[in-house]
Amino acid sequence: MTVDRLTVDLGAETGPFHGGASGTLYGLYGDGVPSRAVVEGMYVRTVTTKAQDGVQHPGADALEILPSFVAAGGRDVYVYLPDIHRGFPYEWPGATGAERLATYLESVRRQVVQVLTLGALKSHVVYVPFNEPEGNMFGTGEWGYDQVSWHTEPRPHFAAWRQAYHLIKGLDPQARIAGPNTCVLYPEVRGFLEFAKEQGVLPDVMTWHELSSPDEVRTNVAKYREMERELGIGPLPVNLNEYAHNYHLSVPGQMIQWIAAVEESKVDADMAYWNIAGNLNDSAVEANRGNGQWWLFNAYGQLTGNTVRVTAPHPNVQYTLQGVAALDRDKRQARVLFGGAAGAGELVVEGIDAEVFGAAVHVRLSEIPWSGQVGDSEGPLRLLDGELPVVDGTVTLPLTDLDAMSAYQLILAPGGNGASPLPPSLVWRRTYEGEDATYTGSGYSRNGPEGSPSDVDKFATSGGYHVGGLRTGSDGVLSFDVEVPHDGTYEVRVFANSHNLADLVREHGPTNVFLRVDGARPRELLLPLGYKWAVWGHTDTQVDLTAGPHRITLAARDPELGATEGDAVIDKLDLVLRDDRDTDTYDAEYAALGAGAEVGYDHLGASGAGTAVLPRGGTVTFWVHAGDDGEATVTVDQLGPGEGLLTVNGEELGPVRRGPVPLFLAGGINKVTVTGTSERLVVDRLRVGPSRGLLSTTVHAAEEGTLTGTAKVTAHSRATGGKAVEGVGAGPGNALTLTVTAAHAGRHALTIRYSNGEQAPATHYNPDPICRHADISVNGAAPHRALFPTTFHFNDFRRLSVPVTLDEGTNTLAFTADELPDFDGQSRNPYGQRSAYAPVIDQVTVTRLAP
Repeated sequence: MTVDRLTVDLGAETGPFHGGASGTLYGLYGDGVPSRAVVEGMYVRTVTTKAQDGVQHPGADALEILPSFVAAGGRDVYVYLPDIHRGFPYEWPGATGAERLATYLESVRRQVVQVLTLGALKSHVVYVPFNEPEGNMFGTGEWGYDQVSWHTEPRPHFAAWRQAYHLIKGLDPQARIAGPNTCVLYPEVRGFLEFAKEQGVLPDVMTWHELSSPDEVRTNVAKYREMERELGIGPLPVNLNEYAHNYHLSVPGQMIQWIAAVEESKVDADMAYWNIAGNLNDSAVEANRGNGQWWLFNAYGQLTGNTVRVTAPHPNVQYTLQGVAALDRDKRQARVLFGGAAGAGELVVEGIDAEVFGAAVHVRLSEIPWSGQVGDSEGPLRLLDGELPVVDGTVTLPLTDLDAMSAYQLILAPGGNGASPLPPSLVWRRTYEGEDATYTGSGYSRNGPEGSPSDVDKFATSGGYHVGGLRTGSDGVLSFDVEVPHDGTYEVRVFANSHNLADLVREHGPTNVFLRVDGARPRELLLPLGYKWAVWGHTDTQVDLTAGPHRITLAARDPELGATEGDAVIDKLDLVLRDDRDTDTYDAEYAALGAGAEVGYDHLGASGAGTAVLPRGGTVTFWVHAGDDGEATVTVDQLGPGEGLLTVNGEELGPVRRGPVPLFLAGGINKVTVTGTSERLVVDRLRVGPSRGLLSTTVHAAEEGTLTGTAKVTAHSRATGGKAVEGVGAGPGNALTLTVTAAHAGRHALTIRYSNGEQAPATHYNPDPICRHADISVNGAAPHRALFPTTFHFNDFRRLSVPVTLDEGTNTLAFTADELPDFDGQSRNPYGQRSAYAPVIDQVTVTRLAP
């Protein structure tokens, strides 16, 4: 049988790695949502977002996200100037087109004047004067300039573009302006370019949307470049500032196809905003966690050197095996990201230079699985690690059991250093679809089909279908008949969803169901909430199974534990057996290097293909996943003498020590950096294991604090002990104050268990949850502001960790909040899009960051 073959030619370089596919539309809500580590680790290059103080959606204000985005390594913030207005089409005020345009240009003037106050940061701003003009301000609807189609008569838009262009450039001659920002690359765009060239108002960046498919990305960019050549302009930088659909977003196997097309075209591109602001377009979970899509972009952002030619078995055809690859001759590494097909395949890497790699290559193949839109992922799974001979400059790797929803990464490095291969991350796994399980009882529904190539507006769903019936009042039981190969402790991962605004969910929050194995060992599971139906997360538990058949049931009633409250749908059940090792290993030669650090391959017996060799000031950065906020055991393995400084999430934690060290890690994504402080430091790997209980930790219930004003203790069934504090905010008089004790002075983490279900009225398809904030003052000092993303319900609690400095002994923590003003410090949002309140606070855990 013929299998699909993906061929990578390391001898055919196609230009420097660009990294442009990692852009986001409305992906940042504010500083901390998502966290600095999540933004930086996704290598986000460009952000398109709303005008400062715009009322289109809550959060994502351009000038509020700008400083932290740039600090996280971001390049440009594209400001949708018309998103100052409500509605879509934009509800710009005025009785006539001319009046509307004049009023709108005054708002443009105000926005540019605000940017001019930012100093050096203003160089990162790109103005987008009009968005989809053909269907908005210059369309046929009631909000159109004169209700005449842009396609029929584009001159009003052209004239408005010229006015906006001169206005912006007149205020700031160095300003960059992007456009025309049409929904697609219409043929009429040629007329826009002809006009702009003639009038001297060409955009600095060419933008349009590709709400199409990856094959059209390649085709349209090539078409545009030919248009430039014919007109004698450019080449201009291009940003496809809205791309991909619900069916693609969050799914690594789909997104790698878009990434490959964008990277091959050497343009920037921003993922489309179909859902909620502040989650990097279904990449970030809560504030500090990443799903499978996040880990794909983390791998993509770590490509270095030059891209090389990749020949797909079905070139430029979506929903087939596609990929992108890069060769870094200095690192002596090649990396391939690929995916999009199921079953068997073959990966051929040719053009392998013996002077770079030698006679054998060390290969590491990893899978980046789909974990749902709101499902946390622990990172890529190691499938293969070992050495292969190079024959005539070629290595061929058979591929089996490919999952079309997964992406894969292959890293090639020189072999022959005597490294012992690492085992696969998993011993065994199997997926069981909800629609194939047996249902007994009332209320059953088989729902779907969900997203598909022919229906990309719907969400991706494993198998295309899901089942309902486990809800309030039901007696339903969903039974999965499984068979496992070994005795062991298995992870059970239930992919599920409850719509946070559904009638049966709105009252109680997350839906509870009851799991049993072979009719015994009952336990209650809380299933994940989402912003719409068929938005998937997962709830995990562990069960002990003997080799052979078993029945795992999910039920709406349990004779020992109670009954379901809510309404849930089930997509699938994953059953996983891991090995008995409890330590994660991150090899330094595959980590991110900076400031002169190099990869070395001359240390026989290193844990992998090589090591990271750090000069003084050189850095190696690891992106580390932690399941929960709290202590972990971290070991930096070094070879030979040398000294370094350890930094975790921007906190300097002191010299690198030999042997295991207890460190606080945030649940989700952690940036761990080693910086050389001697002439030479050789780092072999980073190992992260479970807590040994060495860091001082105390837990404080919010209801035991001092409450003032409207702050009060209320019942919340999912809070610890059934109680939490709400009503903090709307002024400093409504506060929560806790007294905590620190055994030692220094930096600590406040891990706050909270809930936030506030949501603003939306004008169209985007749900508009609101991030709340808390101003946290330690011992009366100036407060630190922390932003808390939605938990989708006030009875659904999550954790957020905030670093603070505590004195030895007794410390006072005060939590307050108030509605934040607009950029001018005076005006207020008229649509309730800036909350006056802190989240509901359940408890605060205080943990020392390091010994």
